[in-house]
Amino acid sequence: MILLDQIQRELAVLDDKSLRRRRRHAESPSAPRVMVDGKAMLAFCSNDYLGLAAHPKIIAALQEGADLYGVGSGASHLISGHSRAHAILEERLAEFESPHLVDARALYFCTGYMANLAVLSGLAAVSGKETALFSETLNHASLIDGAKLSRAQLQVFPHGDVAALRVMLAASTAPTKIVVTDSVFSMDGNLAPIPELLALCEEFKAWLVIDDAHGFGALGANGRGVLEHYNLRSPNIVYMGTLGKSAGVAGAFVAAHKDVIEWLVNKARPYIYTTAAPPALAHALLTSLDIIQGVEGTQRRANLQSLIAQLRRDLRLKRWQLMPSDTAVQPILIGDNAESLQAAATLYEQGFWVPAIRPPTVPEGTARLRITLSAAHTSEDLAALIAAVNGLED
Repeated sequence: MILLDQIQRELAVLDDKSLRRRRRHAESPSAPRVMVDGKAMLAFCSNDYLGLAAHPKIIAALQEGADLYGVGSGASHLISGHSRAHAILEERLAEFESPHLVDARALYFCTGYMANLAVLSGLAAVSGKETALFSETLNHASLIDGAKLSRAQLQVFPHGDVAALRVMLAASTAPTKIVVTDSVFSMDGNLAPIPELLALCEEFKAWLVIDDAHGFGALGANGRGVLEHYNLRSPNIVYMGTLGKSAGVAGAFVAAHKDVIEWLVNKARPYIYTTAAPPALAHALLTSLDIIQGVEGTQRRANLQSLIAQLRRDLRLKRWQLMPSDTAVQPILIGDNAESLQAAATLYEQGFWVPAIRPPTVPEGTARLRITLSAAHTSEDLAALIAAVNGLED
C-alpha cells in the first residue's frame, strides 16, 4: 500500500499543477470532422498531415493485405515474422529515399519510438561506452530515451546552436561521434538547421541521425521529407521516418547505408526482440507511398501549405504568441498551464479540438495550444477556427 499511497499523492500534485493528462474517446475515423465522446468536433490535433488515414484506397489495400497475409505476423522478424509484404515495403522505402542516401537500405519498425531506441542503442554498440552522442535539447522523448539506453557519452547542445555543437565536436576524442536531432520539432513546428548540422558531421567524421517523423511525406517536392526539402545527400546520414503520420497507417522505418542497416538487424535489440508488425500494414503502406509520391500527394502538400499561410496571415493575437513555424505544427505560446487548459476547454465547448500542451512535454512556463493542420482541412474549416481563437483573448 505504500506504493499506492505515494502514487495517489503524486497524482494530487499533478492536479494542483494542472498537469494531469486525460484521454478522450474518438468514435470515428481520423478526419477533420470527428465524433469525440458523443460530440461532433472539428479536430486540429492529429498528425495525419496529408489526410490519408481514412483514404479509401489505403483502406482497401489494408483489407487486401489481411486477405493475403492474415492479421498477426506470428513471430519476430528474425524468426518467421518477416513476410514478403515487409520485404517489399523496405525495398520501396529504400528506393524512395535513395536520392539522398548512399547505397540505401531500409528497415521497418512497429513504431517510431522503437526505431529511435534501436538506432541510438544499435549505433552506440559499435564503440560501446567510447561512443559520443550529441543530442539537441528539444529532441523527442524517444531520442532522449534512446540516448540513455545507448550508454554513450551524452552531451546536449542548445536548440539550433550550431556554434555550440562545433565546440563540442572539436573537443571530443571519441572514435564514434553521433549527432542526433529532430527535423521538425514536434511541439514548436520549426525546422532544425539540417544543412549546417550535416556539414559539421562531415567535417568531424560524425554520423547525423535525423528523426523526420513530422517531415516525411509532408516536406519535399515528392514527399521524401527534410532531405529532399534541403536537397541533401550524404553517406553520413541515418534517417528515420514515421509511417503513422503523413503516411496515414502505422510504424516507422530507418534508412541508411546498407551496412548500417545490416548492423541494426543483428544488433538493435528493439528490432530483434519484438513481434513483427502485421504484414497487412506493410501491404497498405505500399499504396500510401504511391499516393505520397504521385499527383495526389503533390496536391495535398500544396493544400497543406496554403492552409499554413492562411493561419499565419489571419490569426490576430494580443498577449499570446504564434510561434515561428512553416510546417503543419502551429503552436500558440500562452505560458501558464491553467490558462492554456482553459483556452483549450473553451475551444472544445465551441466544437474545436485543439490540445493544451504543458510541462514536462514542453519547458516550464511555455504551455501552449498546439494547432496541427491537415491537407484534409478546408479553408472554411480553418477560418472558423481562426475566428474562435481570435476571440479567446477578448
